[in-house]
Amino acid sequence: MRLVLGSGSPRRKDLLAQIGLVPDSIRPPDIDETPQPGELPRPYCVRLAAEKAQAVDLAADEIVLCADTTVALGRRILGKPADEKEAAEFLIKLAGRRHQVITAVAVRKGDQLWQRDVVTGVKMKRLSDVELNTYLASGDWRGKAGGYAIQGPAGAFIPWISGSFTAVVGLPVAETAQLLQAAGYPLYSQTEG
Repeated sequence: MRLVLGSGSPRRKDLLAQIGLVPDSIRPPDIDETPQPGELPRPYCVRLAAEKAQAVDLAADEIVLCADTTVALGRRILGKPADEKEAAEFLIKLAGRRHQVITAVAVRKGDQLWQRDVVTGVKMKRLSDVELNTYLASGDWRGKAGGYAIQGPAGAFIPWISGSFTAVVGLPVAETAQLLQAAGYPLYSQTEG
């Protein structure tokens, strides 16, 4: 069975490598990620992961893994900021507060879909103007849900998390391994003597 990673995220590829997996192919789907009117963060994230998995064309011997990570401040979805101004708005809202990072994972083989979502509580410290402006100037916020990445320079802004660190990075490794095994993907070698 061939593993397709339905994501262009280098972080997801690195997290798969932690469990010894190298995708046979990388095919990021192109879907509309606009939230539906009144859609809450967790259902939104679960829907996107499933839609991504359904959007990838697969051969009979392929299995696809897709994920979506969303930052939620209460009922508000903080996606990937469009520009530096929006990144600053997100970071100012998150600073000094707890929020949730939701990562939904979907694995599809043929017509079957396996899904899990992981919700992690995260606290961002209050940011000084110098910290905020230095971080914005770094450009590290680009392409990151909520305008930050815990595994980058913004990790210095996160004194506390409750839940899965790898889910905050973009792929909950334990849950992903369980989904792949449930779908019949040979995760661990069974050839012990």
